[in-house]
Amino acid sequence: MHAEAPKFELRLADGRADLAAAQRLRYEVFVEELGGDGEMVDHAARLEADRYDPHFDHLLLIDHARAAELAPEGGGAVVGVYRLLPGERAPGIGGFYTEGEYDLAPLKASGRKLLELGRSCLAPEYRGGIAMYHLWGALWDYVEARGIEILFGTASFHGTDTAALAAPLSMLHHNHLAPPELRPLALPPHGAAMDILPEAELDRAEAMRAVPALIKAYLRLGGWVGQGAWVDHAFNTTDVCLVLDASQVSPRQVAIYRKDRAP
Repeated sequence: MHAEAPKFELRLADGRADLAAAQRLRYEVFVEELGGDGEMVDHAARLEADRYDPHFDHLLLIDHARAAELAPEGGGAVVGVYRLLPGERAPGIGGFYTEGEYDLAPLKASGRKLLELGRSCLAPEYRGGIAMYHLWGALWDYVEARGIEILFGTASFHGTDTAALAAPLSMLHHNHLAPPELRPLALPPHGAAMDILPEAELDRAEAMRAVPALIKAYLRLGGWVGQGAWVDHAFNTTDVCLVLDASQVSPRQVAIYRKDRAP
């Protein structure tokens, strides 16, 4: 960690420079760190982008203590991002990003106000600390301001070998499967079963240790997973679809994510 304590600001991206800063962090995490790629990834400029970016809101976590190191022009460094799409925008852009991996018919038929989440990441040195709390607190501000009822999106395990992920995938299937009325279904040809191991053979605690932190955060809030995983060879990940009913999240849990923020 750098010597100076973080000085966080949270806001939505405003303009091309902000979007590029988000895409640059995504490149560092999803391309350089995790080995992902995509049709619109700009390796020369080190930007991870896709056709959906112009239509999403991009929540930025900015650390002004890192301005000199990573943003010499001033304004702080973007060290965390979240990509957000209110459901009413989806029809105008050909559907949700997640629909490339999952059948979202149950969510779309629910009549409830949807928010798609994606491309969440933190710079490595900000993981495991208060940065994610700040990002989640700001996300919940966004949810409450817009009356969002259901949050959903994909989150990833590193790698595409589902056999190597058999224990955590099976644990998620057996213990955190979404109710049928809110259960997305992984699409062929890259959809894969998650119930690889019988529940009786699982060491639940050990399996949970193999679950990425972002997925654990959704589960702590009461989130569920859809039916099946989706193997994303371009991004070198195995994805699960997470679903969270905002009405089921306790105010106490939300307060935990907001507790270290300045008034």
